[in-house]
Formats: sequence, C-alpha cells, structure tokens
Amino acid sequence: QVQLVESGGGLVQVGGSLRLSCTASGRIVSITYMGWYRETPGKQRELVAALTRGGNTNYADSVKGRFTISGDNAKNTVYLQMNSLKPEDTAVYYCNVMGLGSGSTWTSFNSWGQGTQVTVSS
Repeated sequence: QVQLVESGGGLVQVGGSLRLSCTASGRIVSITYMGWYRETPGKQRELVAALTRGGNTNYADSVKGRFTISGDNAKNTVYLQMNSLKPEDTAVYYCNVMGLGSGSTWTSFNSWGQGTQVTVSS
C-alpha cells in the first residue's frame, strides 16, 4: 500500500506564494503520474496541475503562469509552487500519485493525500 503525506498549506495574503509537497512511501516500483487537485465546498474536485513520468505537464487554465509542478523521483515527492496567489485559489489541495507497487506481485496503485488547506486572504 502506498501512502501520501502532504505539507505546505497555510494562510497567505493575495499575491503571496506557497509551496506544497507530497511524498509517497511504501513499496513503490515506479511512479507514472503525479497530480495536484483542489476542492472547494459545493464544487467538484478539479485538476490543478499534473506531471507524467515522461516529464509532460498539464495545468488548469486558471493557474497557468502562476503555478509550477515538479517532481523528485529519488524522493518520490511532488511539489506545487504557487505564486501570485488569488482569493479564488483558496481550497483544500490534494495530491494524487499513480504507479506500480510491489507486494506478492507487482500491482498498480492510485493513491490520494489527506488534503492540505490553502487560504488566500484579500
């Protein structure tokens, strides 16, 4: 079983920056996908940024040019650097990691973090 631990959320003023981290632990053979999502009350969870094993990235239009996703394969960690934060970025942010894990056999995994609150005050 692969577990994710997130950190880095908090309260920041408009225009400020935060960096979220998410570290995967467990019997990991390889990671093929790392993503950050966010959720606000009354809205569906939405993709913020994604990073594939091949290095391809994808961003929500609302965060392009302000957020950057990156990964450290050696540490099984994904980061989300958030700059020029806006009140509408306020949400609970979740990381999602998919890949291949080992046990009695190799099996795919799809794990979610516990969520970290980001609040941008105006």
